[in-house]
Amino acid sequence: MRASANQSPLTPTSVAPSTSLTFNSNSLPPTAGFATPMVQDLPPQGGYEPRNLPARGFRPGYYLLGMFAIMGYGWYKYIKGVRELNELGREKMWSRIHLIPLLQAENDRDQVRRYWADQDREQELLGRRTRVYHSDRFVRPTYGISPTNISK
Repeated sequence: MRASANQSPLTPTSVAPSTSLTFNSNSLPPTAGFATPMVQDLPPQGGYEPRNLPARGFRPGYYLLGMFAIMGYGWYKYIKGVRELNELGREKMWSRIHLIPLLQAENDRDQVRRYWADQDREQELLGRRTRVYHSDRFVRPTYGISPTNISK
């Protein structure tokens, strides 16, 4: 329905413009004063007839099975990853164990080279080779770090 030119579009069209929409005490409905009980919207006598509505989604058991399947797959991958990490750690440890003789031999060669260089330097300075321990047996040198500036 279209509103006429003298009516606003928000005014109901069934009510004449001169009629007031306010209630006075004489025009109130009889239940507004709560003298009589208010009528409630109740279900019919005997209740509603049963409705056959299909359930939405799957049964809860299927959801639980799906959840356990996904969690089982996740645990499987997790345990497989932990085993792989353990195997990588074991491999790293054994590779280090097998490299120890090679690294020790390299260190020994470096020590011997330093020892002979030190002996040659002593011979140049002192004119003879000296023995610290009075033995031909090689003794691994021990290094002690001392400060360069000693304050008194």
